[in-house]
Amino acid sequence: MISEHEIQSRILVAVSQHRCTIFRSNVGKVKTDDGRWFDTGLPKGHPDLYGFKWSNGKVFYLEIKNAKGKPRQDQIRFHHMLTSHNIIHGIARSVDDALKIVDEELVGYGFKDYGGELE
Repeated sequence: MISEHEIQSRILVAVSQHRCTIFRSNVGKVKTDDGRWFDTGLPKGHPDLYGFKWSNGKVFYLEIKNAKGKPRQDQIRFHHMLTSHNIIHGIARSVDDALKIVDEELVGYGFKDYGGELE
């Protein structure tokens, strides 16, 4: 099975060549030399990739999962927030999924089976 990291790498290349600007969300915590924790600051559940379409400036978010991956509860909560604002987003398990979400401007693609609204 292909890893989420490899899927993400392929999506980054394909979407960036598709008249879009796309970024990877770097998240995590590290302990500083003086023992304090530093958090990157993105909200819990923030999708792996985000960007905008050159054609109309619309923002999109992509949560990357492999064939068996399931969204966490914090990711489902973030999905609900994005849905409430009609923001383009979804779960991408392949380059084809990512391009479909972006091109068709889908809201909540792939979340249906995890407590999300209808696709």
